[in-house]
Amino acid sequence: MSIALLIEQLLNGLQFGVMLFLMAAGLTLIFGVMGLINLAHGSLYMFGAFACAAVAAATGSFWLGLAASLAAAAAAGALVEVAVIRRLYDRDHLDQVLATFALILIFSEGTRWLFGSFPLYLNIPNVLSGAVELPGGGRYQLYRLAIIGVGVVVAAGLYVLISRTRLGMRIRAGQSDREMIAALGVDIGTLYTVVFALGAALAGLAGALVGALQSVQVGMGEPVLILAFVVIVIGGIGSVKGALVGAVLVGVVDTLGRFLLPKLFAVFMGPAAGATTGAAIASMLIYIVMALILAFRPKGLFAANT
Repeated sequence: MSIALLIEQLLNGLQFGVMLFLMAAGLTLIFGVMGLINLAHGSLYMFGAFACAAVAAATGSFWLGLAASLAAAAAAGALVEVAVIRRLYDRDHLDQVLATFALILIFSEGTRWLFGSFPLYLNIPNVLSGAVELPGGGRYQLYRLAIIGVGVVVAAGLYVLISRTRLGMRIRAGQSDREMIAALGVDIGTLYTVVFALGAALAGLAGALVGALQSVQVGMGEPVLILAFVVIVIGGIGSVKGALVGAVLVGVVDTLGRFLLPKLFAVFMGPAAGATTGAAIASMLIYIVMALILAFRPKGLFAANT
């Protein structure tokens, strides 16, 4: 195994983790501020990807498609919050789960009706279509490095937003005591809509960025949603810092596990049996890591509001 190949897999894990962070950051904000379990978050990821693909196909510009994904996902999130979610805040979690699961079905069938059942494809923009040299002689796709860069910028932006702005102060206060900030005159309904739209925009951005690496299709958000829930449980519900650390941890562990475990087991069990056993254990690895972390830190790696 070469150094270049190992570095490539580490970068793949980091890129995967950044994508999970964009999903999990919005999800953990929504749950931390509103106490809402939003199963439809993956549908907003899918909606952003479809908006990007459609606008890019119509205009020939990936960048216009990326802007459209942010705007469309944020608008869809705000509309969903006002029309549906606002009625669920005082209901128990079972009602929230059932209602947001219904939204998954509505989004899926609505998207299928608008765009059809066949996948759409996004082209990587020309400026990011090249590759860079890695130590050891390998090459790595420039677009994937750009995704990592976007994740770093978004993480820094969220830190500044939450810790240095008046809106961030209200978000942190809403996580701690929503009744008190409502009593102090903050329009809690507007705050909830803004937070939900922000979380939806981050999910839409993740979908648009990943759409250039894989096909854009109905149902693409549900597998990612499961991993996003794993991330926020590991990082700590309500913590953006925890979402970042948890996402990178999950991305790197999952990617390196799928790469290294089949090779490791092949040494002791032979190529065929080792590949089968290693792949099976690798698919469970992030859940094993989650169980171990929760055994020692039941609230996750970081407390809320950090």
